[in-house]
Amino acid sequence: MKRVFVYGIVLPLLLCCMGILFCNYRITCYAKGRVFTDTASIPCNKVGLLLGTSPRLKGGRSNPYFDNRINAAVALYNAGKVKYILISGDNRRHNYNEPQAMKDSLLRRGVPKEVLVLDFAGLRTLDSVVRSKEIFGQDSITVISQQFHNERAIFLAHHYEMEAIGYNAEDVGTQEGFKTQVRELFARVKVYVDFFTNKQPRHLGEKIEIPE
Repeated sequence: MKRVFVYGIVLPLLLCCMGILFCNYRITCYAKGRVFTDTASIPCNKVGLLLGTSPRLKGGRSNPYFDNRINAAVALYNAGKVKYILISGDNRRHNYNEPQAMKDSLLRRGVPKEVLVLDFAGLRTLDSVVRSKEIFGQDSITVISQQFHNERAIFLAHHYEMEAIGYNAEDVGTQEGFKTQVRELFARVKVYVDFFTNKQPRHLGEKIEIPE
């Protein structure tokens, strides 16, 4: 009975935990030196890839992840470190449009509409990163999101033969962002699963040119 418990329950759980920690460690380590928290030190790129999220939480409150990403995108653009902002997010459901919500918020903050490019098929981070290359023609991007998200996007970009750095939006407190942090651990495991299965974006399509 003891052997069954060890080999049937404890060992698989231990291997699972080790796998999660390994994936998290590899992604974090690769992103070191590629994520930035101030506009003075970050290199310039033509395009900043702003990763989408909902403007509101389930209870109707403002989503701090959304607000902080908008703040980061505005700061990066105003510092002259990106010429265009490619807003990539989910638009699958009726009355739910992450890219448009982000565009509206950026316009209210004074970012010119001609520098905003919308990608309505950024259903996952993988989709957003790969589409920035395959559809929008970018081999080098600055990802704009929270640090944990930037690290994963940078790792994905490397796999798909892109150069990427990240500009970190302000994170959310541990208590408020606990579920997101736990979900991120499993999202990083999914990165390796996607690599193994050669996962591709759900939608590709015709190329869209971002002017020089």
